[in-house]
Amino acid sequence: MHHSGPISGIAAFAGTYVATAGYDNQVILWDAASKRPLSRSVHDHLANQVSFSPDGAYLLTSSSDYTARLWSLPDLKLVSVLSDHEDDVEMSVFHPTEPLIATASRDHRVRVYGFDGSLKAVFTGHTADVISVEWSPDGKELISSSDDGTVKRWSLATGTMVKDVDLGGVETDTVALASSGTVYAGNDDGEIVVVEETGTTAHPAHDAGIKRLVYNAARELIVSLSYDRKLRVWDVSGQDLREVASSSLPSDVWPRSCAFLDDTTLVFATFGSSYATYDIAAEEWDLAGVEPTFGVNAVLRHQGSTLTIGDAGLLWRDGREVARTGSLCNFLTAVGDRVLTGGQMGTVFDALTGAPIHQHRSPLNCGAAFDRDGRRHVVVGTYTGEGLVFSLGDDGAFTLEATLPLHAGAVKGVAAAGGLIFSVSADAEAAWFSAGTFEEVARVPEAHDKIANGCAGTDTGEFVSISRDLRLRIWTGSTAQVVSTPHDHSIKSISTSADGRHIATGGYNGLVALYDRTTGEWPVVVRPTTAGISSLCFDEDGGRFLAGSYDGSVYPVEVPS
Repeated sequence: MHHSGPISGIAAFAGTYVATAGYDNQVILWDAASKRPLSRSVHDHLANQVSFSPDGAYLLTSSSDYTARLWSLPDLKLVSVLSDHEDDVEMSVFHPTEPLIATASRDHRVRVYGFDGSLKAVFTGHTADVISVEWSPDGKELISSSDDGTVKRWSLATGTMVKDVDLGGVETDTVALASSGTVYAGNDDGEIVVVEETGTTAHPAHDAGIKRLVYNAARELIVSLSYDRKLRVWDVSGQDLREVASSSLPSDVWPRSCAFLDDTTLVFATFGSSYATYDIAAEEWDLAGVEPTFGVNAVLRHQGSTLTIGDAGLLWRDGREVARTGSLCNFLTAVGDRVLTGGQMGTVFDALTGAPIHQHRSPLNCGAAFDRDGRRHVVVGTYTGEGLVFSLGDDGAFTLEATLPLHAGAVKGVAAAGGLIFSVSADAEAAWFSAGTFEEVARVPEAHDKIANGCAGTDTGEFVSISRDLRLRIWTGSTAQVVSTPHDHSIKSISTSADGRHIATGGYNGLVALYDRTTGEWPVVVRPTTAGISSLCFDEDGGRFLAGSYDGSVYPVEVPS
């Protein structure tokens, strides 16, 4: 019993239990002393986070299947399903003393449920995805953070918002509450913002966005995790934040989630089969039992072969391992005879050899190749919004030519066609840059209704993009034709056929759909797997699309004649 995909959420109880939630839909309960799995359960989609009840009798899980679920311990028997959500549930937390549960959802709402699954309250007011929610120490209020750049405080008794704190529009993924009621918020600028009745104070803490803050009441410590691959521990017992410990994260550790196992030991989410631990005092990591998982994050047809790469950072050619990068990788981009990749460590690699080429300050998401001045170039999209442009010299070396300010948020997709570089971002924006001058040509701030997840170019110079809003956009200049899709869960990936007629879209729930631009119809809608479709590419040799999946497989999808 182990995870077969990345662990996205982790929680611990009294030094006895550890619980993990994974992208393989699994929830696993572990014995903390032996690191032995005790029981498991599953969601219908990605499991995002877990939390223990104050008495350790229950476990709460949050999922992209639009539910939170309550389980008894230690058997993980289902007690109730908390439904009514209209999008992914990112976080769920227990009330400190009463049988109540609060949820945070990407449908912009905070909800409160009873243990029997009955809906008690709905709080509306956020204008973007709600990522984090916590109860106040006395349980009378809820505090939520959102991609709309605000932290809001809600009254359980009145069902109304009692305070709205504007953090300057900067996306804020995480909040932690001290015993005193002081709110600590971590934002995409790498700041910890202290929210008090007297106002807010921003403390620079990381070189990239903060993904998780965790509070330890006994020692008055806060742990911050960032995509700069750093862990920092802060003493918050005084007036200011005082850093007392820090560490670089091993390549297998995902800075999405951690928890205090005891006052000096942390447990961490990983990209592997089990969780990691870190001893703060001894400054020692323990990754025993963390084995590679083989989910596919990118698929590419290159020189007659099928290449894949994923969580383990292993490059496979036609099912045979050919190179190791040592880091989870998110993309494969052909640049002539060469192929580049990169991911969580922020390193650009030569995928065919595993050799590092460039080190960036944040993870890497995507890439696209293009020609400029007779030379091959590639642009790599980063989590911190930059586009890193490299040229390929006659000597085979890649040189960083420019750093484009593509977006303020994470670059989720990048494509090149018709002399333009096109990109989409986590803040729903789209941007166009000249591939010749590297100057900005156009920008549409609200190009999508929700997070954009990917894009592709066509031979006619047009671009296509997809989003969590379940729509396909076909861009002519900076104007989009908006097409409804058969997807009912977030669309993750997109590709186009060589002639540009067919557009393939892949969803987080395993659905693949092909759009025919000539007829305006979706002639192919298939679900080859229940795992997410991570990537798509067109196979010109076979005249079909290839869909890479988090389950480790590649599925052919035939184009209708």
